Amino acid sequence: MPKPNVNPLPARAKARLLAIVALCVCSAAVAASPPGDVVGKVTVGYQGWFACTGDGAPINSWWHWSGTTQPPTPNTLTNKVHCWPDMRQFTRGYQTSFTNFGNGQPAKLFSSYDDQVVQTHFRWMAENGIDTAALQRFNPFGGEGPTRNAMAIKVRNAAEMHGRKFYIMYDLSGWAAMQPEIKMDWTNVILGQFDLTNSPAYARQNGKPVVGIWGMGFNDSNHPWDAATCLEVINWFKNQGCYVMGGVPTWWRSGISDSRSNFLSAYSAFNMLSPWMVGRIGDANGSDWFRINANQGDVAYCNANGIDYQPCILPGDYGQRAHGNFMWRQFYNLIQAGAHGLYISMFDEFNEGSQIACTAEDASMIPVGSGALYFTLDEDGTRCSSDYYLRLTGDGGRMLKKQLALISIRPTQPMLAVTLPPAPTGLSAEGGNTQITLSWSYARGASRYQVKRATASGGPYTVVSTNVGMLSYTDTSLVNGTLYHYVVSAVNSAGDSPDSEQISGIPFAIVGSASTENPPNETAARAFDGLTSTKWFNGGGGPAGWLRCSFGGATKTVIRYDLSSANDVPGRDPRAWQFQGSPNGQTWTTLDTRTGESFASRFLTRQFPITNRTAYAHYRLYVTANNGDANGLQLSEMAFAYAPPPSTIPPQIACVRGNGFLEILWPADHIGWRLESRANTDTGGPSPSWETLLDSLLTNRVFVPINAGNTGSFFRLAYP
Repeated sequence: MPKPNVNPLPARAKARLLAIVALCVCSAAVAASPPGDVVGKVTVGYQGWFACTGDGAPINSWWHWSGTTQPPTPNTLTNKVHCWPDMRQFTRGYQTSFTNFGNGQPAKLFSSYDDQVVQTHFRWMAENGIDTAALQRFNPFGGEGPTRNAMAIKVRNAAEMHGRKFYIMYDLSGWAAMQPEIKMDWTNVILGQFDLTNSPAYARQNGKPVVGIWGMGFNDSNHPWDAATCLEVINWFKNQGCYVMGGVPTWWRSGISDSRSNFLSAYSAFNMLSPWMVGRIGDANGSDWFRINANQGDVAYCNANGIDYQPCILPGDYGQRAHGNFMWRQFYNLIQAGAHGLYISMFDEFNEGSQIACTAEDASMIPVGSGALYFTLDEDGTRCSSDYYLRLTGDGGRMLKKQLALISIRPTQPMLAVTLPPAPTGLSAEGGNTQITLSWSYARGASRYQVKRATASGGPYTVVSTNVGMLSYTDTSLVNGTLYHYVVSAVNSAGDSPDSEQISGIPFAIVGSASTENPPNETAARAFDGLTSTKWFNGGGGPAGWLRCSFGGATKTVIRYDLSSANDVPGRDPRAWQFQGSPNGQTWTTLDTRTGESFASRFLTRQFPITNRTAYAHYRLYVTANNGDANGLQLSEMAFAYAPPPSTIPPQIACVRGNGFLEILWPADHIGWRLESRANTDTGGPSPSWETLLDSLLTNRVFVPINAGNTGSFFRLAYP
């Protein structure tokens, strides 16, 4: 969103303000609407617009970090990003070309495209009482459209998981064909393709789905539409049954400065108004001036005309934050003025430095020598925890909801007392070729983590890393087929936590391979750009539209696929398709046919009997046309090179008890064997039949849930 320059408030005006602020008596909020998902609530603007090359996002670049496909450097980021995020609660980061952080950890950045990042952001919202997120949606018909579409689904899933609300907020900046295209997008994509408003997490006000439109009436060339055009779009959304929120200029009532003139009729058609404030105030006294000269008049107009009022609150950019005093004065002034809801600008806007998301606290959390590029939260000499502005927002929300008295002095402490962090939980281990990747859940208060390894269960352990700054670690240069055991501890200035529960894993060599050939009809397959095949082992996953395939064992080929993106192909029915095999990529045999099934937004697994493991070297998904066109549409093709297990000698099985599960492991040179189990009963002894655990053919590590009612089970490996 734009950040125009404004003249600072004259010093004499500031001094006069201090004398009259105490004399102002403002009425309580009288909203046009009762409390809902935006009225009486705190909403944050959520950009979700950061991506990194190699993260799987369709845009495939360092989107909004530097705008190139190359890792960011001090030059590419200059004047583009004002702050560095706190990376300690993410499982994955992407290496930049910066020097290491001051604490010695590698300089990595997150991608909003990673599900764990979005889930973490919405967990922060839930932990701090932030009610609603307005997902920014820029022109979806441009180059970033496919990535924006993917982010809408990720935000929906995260909001549902963490009990938050969200809604689509269109940012019209630079959108030339806005009037027809915004309607097409809402009808065909938001409702038709994604059905977002039927999510239990989609924000509703007065029983209607909320939609935000930001940018009407701004007096610049980036928002060129006249009032009649804007009014028509607003009324169109209202006629669709929507509650329409408008992000409007600061001086919308008077039609001066940042606002076009003669726009009041369009502004007044919105159900809710949210005047933009980024760049308008430079310090706390500026907030006092705007309360008297803008906000109180805004509230009076909205109350008189049945409009809900949701003004912006800014955390502040470089030199403004004053360890939270700048932001808190806005909470105090706007709630005192009678705001019906509050809009935080923004949650994750690291570009303009106006984010409340967890941010680097000091020089130890940014690249060495980059202090001139990025400000940290201790910029004014007061140490602030990385989550301070989340906590401050939570307290401001409680004051809005009258759970906290209206007070002008912030109650939020910049730093919480440092206590020993708890032991990390939720450990998992994923084996690979000569390596094991560990991941775990955030231990509150941890500054870093230590990873310890042993070759005997229970230790003794050797410390392999003392300075892990994220929630994952890859241990390399291991011996394939060897069973390794790990514990992790959390560390901060108070000390070292107890060790986590032990997790074990075996590194192994990958025995299959896959490659993708482009579909023959590039025009028809345009919606499938990026469709690919890849190696897939137990527990693997991927974004919608991917097909993952692996040979496994003696008799089966296991295919996992998702056809949700086939909905984008006109004239094709994604519920009518075939899975085909070929020995040479030319003559195809149908192995499986499905009709009348829906595959939207989920993966399916199929196992196909293959009597001769070398009979088919190629596989493809093939969607038929609705009119019965025999030519159909090839979605993807994979070619495989299969190698049998190196060893056919019966191996030893290791069994490790975890938190609620058994981990069954065997050497990597026996991948391709199948794990079988049979139950043990109180009265009848062992069951006579053995059952194969699905997908065990593709791995040497399987997790089996422990059920309290079970009296025991037997396990064995079988080949072929």
